[in-house]
Amino acid sequence: MDALKKEEIYTIEDIYALPDGERAELIDGKIYYMAPPNTKHQSLVSEFHYQIKDYIRRNNGTCEVFPAPFAVFLNKNDKNYVEPDISVICDKNKITEKGCDGSPDWVIEVVSPSSKAMDYLTKLFKYRTAGVREYWIVDSAKQRVTIYFFEKESVEEYSFGEDIPVGIYEGFTIRIE
Repeated sequence: MDALKKEEIYTIEDIYALPDGERAELIDGKIYYMAPPNTKHQSLVSEFHYQIKDYIRRNNGTCEVFPAPFAVFLNKNDKNYVEPDISVICDKNKITEKGCDGSPDWVIEVVSPSSKAMDYLTKLFKYRTAGVREYWIVDSAKQRVTIYFFEKESVEEYSFGEDIPVGIYEGFTIRIE
């Protein structure tokens, strides 16, 4: 009888020990390597960052917005480390020199072919249980944005070109052309 192979549990230290230029996320002690983003992906991340930062600035908001790579230490343990494409954090006490200690209020992930299962399944569950208030999955191939409002326990879908309401900000919409 073969003994079951024990799966290795990784920590933040393993993430920090990766060779320069190699990026990975850590979820429940398992490492997920990240492919470099393509131009369309980066263009979308840049547009979201600009629109959100501009909205916060114009409304004298106190939340901060960070584009990837930005470290988010979910659950405040050494087994969960993610780099959302966009992180919006309203509790300044969570922001440290290393990143965000705990869950952001709003997370946006731009799907790439290699990240679909991570974004739609693994991260969806992880963000919900960690206390993220709002999670957007942006799928440029399908020209669709799926929004999970965890506080209201609702899911909505929008197409590119529509005004997409932001749940954590009353009266703020984003349009992706």
